[in-house]
Amino acid sequence: MSESSTTTALSGAGGQRFGRTVERQDGQDGQDGQDFPYYDGDPIPLPVWQWVLVIVACAAGFVTLSFFPAANNVQSLVPRFLFTAIPLAVFIVFTRRHWSRIFRRVTGRDVRDIVLFGVANLIVSSVMGLIVSVVFGANANAATDNVEGAGEILSFYLGTAIQLLGEELFTILPFLAVMSFCIRGGATRNRAVVIAWLVTAVWFGAAHLPTYGWNVAQAFLVIGVARLVLTLAYIRTKNIAVSTGAHILNDWVLFTVAILTAGAAAAA
Repeated sequence: MSESSTTTALSGAGGQRFGRTVERQDGQDGQDGQDFPYYDGDPIPLPVWQWVLVIVACAAGFVTLSFFPAANNVQSLVPRFLFTAIPLAVFIVFTRRHWSRIFRRVTGRDVRDIVLFGVANLIVSSVMGLIVSVVFGANANAATDNVEGAGEILSFYLGTAIQLLGEELFTILPFLAVMSFCIRGGATRNRAVVIAWLVTAVWFGAAHLPTYGWNVAQAFLVIGVARLVLTLAYIRTKNIAVSTGAHILNDWVLFTVAILTAGAAAAA
């Protein structure tokens, strides 16, 4: 399908939006009231094959992160960078100068939402983690094991920040792809959002199965549900910087607690 015919097919795809509680309304700062990009041809349409390759690039980045040999957090900077760079590079090739539409200028309201969604995610993941631990059992995340010394700690926090941006790309790019697929299939705009929201939570949870020893309940009921909260940050703001900020806030709090606890135990 050519770009012009794709634009025609998607014209008028935008429909009724969710209410103010979920999506921001028009505001004086010019940032609010914005819709999701690409799914309806604004600013440009992406054909199905390009969306499929974007998803493949996300998977390729994940494989690189999972299997690139790295003995410590300094060496892990390489696969963490590639995990983020591979899908972003493919996305930029297809969207050209319009790639930045997934990012927006961070406003004061965005900072507030970073904190709100970060705290909400901490609460939701903690509650779900407790439930799953009691009912199904849970495995520890080994990410903070052996994080000792200034170099390792600095590399760990820098590397995880890069990786968490990659995790947002790993989720939000497929989210926009699934929205586009649903619109092409005749779904309403809001139905497409809900389907993409749920599908990418499952996708994200499945990616964490190896991290948690293939504990299905932990991957989908804890990580998958927490992903729903983080994706809501993007749905509300249309700004991947907000969902990334909330994700970093959540994970860095958990990582810091784990590192300090391990340090206290070693010193005892």
